[in-house]
Amino acid sequence: MDRSGVRRVVKGAAAGLIHYSGLRKAMSSVRRSQAGGRRVMIAGYHRVVEDFTAEVQRSIPGTLISKATLRRHLEDAHALGYDFASLADAVDVIAGRRTAKKDLFVVTFDDGYREVYEHAYPILKAMGVPSIIYLPTDFIGTKKRFNHDRLFHLIQTATTRRFKPLYEAMTPAAAVLLGPIFAGLKTTAAALDDFLGLYPTQTLTEIIDGLEAQLGGGAELTPALGEVSSWDEIRTMARNGVNFGAHTLGHCVLTLEPEAEVDRQISESKRIIEHELSQPCVDFAYCNGWYSEEVVRALVRHGFRSGVTTEDLLNRRGGDPFTLKRKILWENFSLGMTGRYSSPLTGCHIDDVFGLLNLHHPVLGKRPQSVRASPGGL
Repeated sequence: MDRSGVRRVVKGAAAGLIHYSGLRKAMSSVRRSQAGGRRVMIAGYHRVVEDFTAEVQRSIPGTLISKATLRRHLEDAHALGYDFASLADAVDVIAGRRTAKKDLFVVTFDDGYREVYEHAYPILKAMGVPSIIYLPTDFIGTKKRFNHDRLFHLIQTATTRRFKPLYEAMTPAAAVLLGPIFAGLKTTAAALDDFLGLYPTQTLTEIIDGLEAQLGGGAELTPALGEVSSWDEIRTMARNGVNFGAHTLGHCVLTLEPEAEVDRQISESKRIIEHELSQPCVDFAYCNGWYSEEVVRALVRHGFRSGVTTEDLLNRRGGDPFTLKRKILWENFSLGMTGRYSSPLTGCHIDDVFGLLNLHHPVLGKRPQSVRASPGGL
């Protein structure tokens, strides 16, 4: 058994002990007190697929969850005593403008993948669960794929063909990303995760262009899945209670861009969503979960009320609405000792038992704003 398997068995066994002994409920009470009253758990998802096992062979694993597992997450959250809440209600509870009878569970989706419309939306509608989807507006209604999905697919294709890219024929940053992968030092997903937070969009597109050229081009170099919803699909969801926030124009990590580009990405994405949906857009999700004081000031300037991070920490009463904490969830988040879905493990995660025990180490999203001379970016 490899290290990840051992870790899964240990965590699954610990979760079972904590759950069935009653310790989880006691620890939940501690977390509730630390939060200053009711807890607000904001869950973050990306792609919701029919068959995780089939799709994980060709996509970034940490962005995937099957519709069956999503439903079980919602059922388990309800069984744990959470009320499903809109982000607006959650922000009001955190700010102290209203009280909640129970702890709150907020469902969010980043990127607006069509699979959310196809697989998650029917579940949410049937169960009466509110949600918010954060939209990168340049992708809506197009055949474009996100840079992270394109890069993952290209690297997997090169690996399958046993093709080693010529780094020197691309931007110098290509070796930073691709070198550890093809040397067997990092998985593609891990290398991408590290790289995306360090290099601006322009560098990503240069590497994509270089890889596509070296691989000879062709339709097979574009991921088969990963399309974003159309405006008609988004409007259908909006009419049925789904809320929408902004996620920049082109899925841009704003801390890596100059001030003018930050302002454009925020203001234009808001304007487009408000124009298409005829309703206010006041909530924002930071790409890669990264933010800076400058980015937050831009959100305030353009009339936003909240910003969500990917920091797996406790939301506390009186906390900053522009640094809301989120737990990013995916399929293997709930795999227990046997490799199957575990409600006790899921419950311990949702109740943040492992955070209370200091057994996980959240990555903080606050970063200094990069200062770059040129106004380039996308």
